[in-house]
Amino acid sequence: MANEITCDSFCPVSKALVFISKKWSIEIIRDMFFGKKRFKEFKENKPNLSNKVLSDCLKNLENNGIIQKKIINSAPISTEYYLTERGKALNKVIYELAVFALEDCDDDEYKEESTRIRIKQDFRETLQIDDQ
Repeated sequence: MANEITCDSFCPVSKALVFISKKWSIEIIRDMFFGKKRFKEFKENKPNLSNKVLSDCLKNLENNGIIQKKIINSAPISTEYYLTERGKALNKVIYELAVFALEDCDDDEYKEESTRIRIKQDFRETLQIDDQ
């Protein structure tokens, strides 16, 4: 087949997943788009996220150029995390995951079409998704 894509030695999807497939990575990236910057903010509403796992995840994202760590104060030490341009490029991925989940969601909370439309619009605006 002329249009057959083989991913034997290099698959762009597999390569991308290396950066974001660690547990909690997508949630942390999403949180950063929604304004969270600090370690304790990433832990909010994630009771199963341990300090060690979060720390490892942040290091992985930083090592792969998705986020940047900035020391704000040295005494006491205060750290904030920001998306790099590479990290910001994941905005469409996050948006499409949200839309995908909403379209097949059976939760009562999201049954109303108006609720789904509002959530999609919130994601669209926050992630700066254009209609192109």
